Order: sequence, then C-alpha cells, then structure tokens
Amino acid sequence: MKAEYHQSGLLIVVSGPSGVGKGTVCTALRKRLPNLAYSVSATTRQPRAGERDGVNYFFKTRAEFEQMIQNDELIEWAEYVGNYYGTPRKYVEDTLASGKDIVLEIEVQGAYQVKEAFPDGVFIFLVPPSMDDLRTRILHRGSETTSSLENRLGAAKDEYQHIHRYDYVVINDEVQKACDRVEAVLLAEHCRADRLVMSE
Repeated sequence: MKAEYHQSGLLIVVSGPSGVGKGTVCTALRKRLPNLAYSVSATTRQPRAGERDGVNYFFKTRAEFEQMIQNDELIEWAEYVGNYYGTPRKYVEDTLASGKDIVLEIEVQGAYQVKEAFPDGVFIFLVPPSMDDLRTRILHRGSETTSSLENRLGAAKDEYQHIHRYDYVVINDEVQKACDRVEAVLLAEHCRADRLVMSE
C-alpha cells in the first residue's frame, strides 16, 4: 500500500480590512514558500508609489474592467470604496492544476464569490491587534484623506461581521509571527485526510 498527498494545489484566500497588512504578509509568505504562487488582482484604483502594473495589480480603467466582467474573465469581483477589484480566472485555474498553491489577497465580497467556485479553498481572515493600530497603519501610508480614512475604518467594522464565514483568523501583530501562523495552517491543510491518496 502506498500513501501520498493529492497533487493539486491549494487555493488560499487572505482577506482583512484595508491597512491590516495583507500585501506585506503575502509577500513575506512567498519568500518563505517557493511553491506558493500569487494571483495578481485587477483594479481600477490608482497605483500607489512604487506599485507596478502586472506585479502589484493589473491597473484597469472602469471600461476595461467592466469588459472583463462581461467576458467572464474573473473568478470574483467587487466594488470597494469606489473602485473595482477582481481576480483573473485563467491564471488561478492553471496554477492549481500544475500542483502549486496560490494565494488570493481579496476583499470579503470577493471571497464569498470564490467560496462558491472553490468550496475546498482555505479562507483566512487577517486582523490587526486593535482598531487603533489599524488607524495608525492606514495613516502611515500617507495616501488617505480624512474622508477616505473614515470610509476604510467604517468598512473594517463591517468586515469584522463576516469573520465567522472564514476557516481561520490570523492576528497580524508582527509580520513574521503572522506568517508562522499562516504557514502552520497550510501545512495542516495539506495533511487533511481527504487529500490522502492510497494505492497498491
């Protein structure tokens, strides 16, 4: 009798309020885990300093994004604080079929859509140690007006109401500790009994 784990990759969804550090944690995870691919999202928001098209996001006009919706090129999409965000379908499906894990960094609305298409995905909600900490992180970006800051904090409080829909909650108090927690989740998920393949 031979035992091995199923060779298809895991789809990992990381959500959490704006400013919690989703991008920072996902970037640090990819440095640790060479088999972890990253799904670059499409968005209509303006690039921040240092962001590059096709690396951080695919930056689209509203018309371009709406055409992607019409063509069913997105696994999920949502409008968040006045901008569209979405996940291109083909890259995700090809990556999973190749046996690589892939992480999607998306908002709560989009995560619900992904869960319908990929019910076996691993859904992780990232939270800050406190709302005061979240406010400080957003302010340190230097890209928010008073109005947009309050919008993002209000959205965060709404998003907290959806935590129970996720499989895991990870506190991002320190990036490396948060990565340790996510890595432990992924190891456990790969060892699930329903991923075991037995053969003669």
